[in-house]
Amino acid sequence: MFKVAVSPTLQHCRSLTIGFLAPLLLSSCAAPPPEESPAATNVTVIEGARVIIGDGSPPIENATLILEDDQFIHVGAGNESEVPAGSVRVDLTGRTIMPAIIDTHVHLSPTRTALIEDLQRKAYYGVSAVLALGRGVSEDSFQIRAETVPNAARYLTAGRGITAPEPGRTEVPYWITSEDEARSAVQELAEQDVDFVKIWVDDRNGQFDKLSPEIYSAVIDEAHKHELRVTAHIFALEDAKQLLRAGIDAFAHGVRDQDIDDEFVELVKERPHVVLVPNLGNRGIEEDLSWLSKTIPPTELLELQESYTDRPEVEERFNIQARNLARLNAEGMRIAFGTDGGAGWSPHLEMADMVASGMTPHEVIVAATQNSAELLELNDLGTIAVGNSADFIVLETNPLDDITNTRQIETVYLRGMAVSRDELSERWVGSAETP
Repeated sequence: MFKVAVSPTLQHCRSLTIGFLAPLLLSSCAAPPPEESPAATNVTVIEGARVIIGDGSPPIENATLILEDDQFIHVGAGNESEVPAGSVRVDLTGRTIMPAIIDTHVHLSPTRTALIEDLQRKAYYGVSAVLALGRGVSEDSFQIRAETVPNAARYLTAGRGITAPEPGRTEVPYWITSEDEARSAVQELAEQDVDFVKIWVDDRNGQFDKLSPEIYSAVIDEAHKHELRVTAHIFALEDAKQLLRAGIDAFAHGVRDQDIDDEFVELVKERPHVVLVPNLGNRGIEEDLSWLSKTIPPTELLELQESYTDRPEVEERFNIQARNLARLNAEGMRIAFGTDGGAGWSPHLEMADMVASGMTPHEVIVAATQNSAELLELNDLGTIAVGNSADFIVLETNPLDDITNTRQIETVYLRGMAVSRDELSERWVGSAETP
């Protein structure tokens, strides 16, 4: 059932209702008995907000959303809606509602307690689902994937990623050196019913040999035989071209070594199913992180703030990725969304970075919602639509005007229930004064 008692807005509405009814109740002895009220239902009606659907269509002004249990059963303009008798009504006039965010590239903790906290931090900032790309291999990871955890994002995993040997780096991924090993690794992943296959094609600034085209082609071929899709960590333009020719399904990063060329764009256009998750990284400019004060203790926030300074060399690297994203978006490549990290708040920086690259706020929201849901084949997420899970964010202001307004979160709803953001904040930072 949709639990609205935790919503401050609804609590206010209920207190107003009680105040209004009190005089009537006092005089009821002298008045005819009132008609019997309709029976309460498990239906909630949310009225008055601007609703961003998530599919790129114009937002619905003064919308009405009707939820039953954990699903939307009506989405439309206010004057199109017939409110069911006995439903709970919530007025969100002046707010903006958008679908919850989907992060298709994370690396989270391996143990149960820490992983649940990671997922709750994601939920606090409006994330409804994540995909762990290459390191979500523990028994706890697969158990949590099968569970519905309160106040937490859904968890998907690619299991062990696949790479060439990288001595000195993590040994969690498969280290493979032959086509036979490639196929064997994919077969093991298929037995685990992973949600994606992840490969790394990167020499780490010349430190290691990369997976060869012959070997990663075997990975892709074997994955497709098992109806699995493959996403690739890349750095270099030439590797990206070869992966497209080999049948890759998605890129977990954009090209980072140079500006893309016409040949690459033509390869992309010949393969319209391929999805780019940019993962732009740090922009190399000073950022105000005070909006994180409810989830990061003051001393930690101060240390983090000091690392977000102007760094021209970082900004130069960012600009390569930004130009490549802008061009591919303009050429019609499907863009999804990921952050390549574990911080709950990182999606909001990534969205701002995507806008700084030249995408519109609306395009970025579609990438982070509908397109990412489609990439992960989460058919009940990504848009505010009838039949979908009621996963959405209530914002104080309109992110179509300024993408940083996604940080002005009033409430997050996952599966029709309000995330207990105040309780989570108290756990993480206590009652200490914020900086």
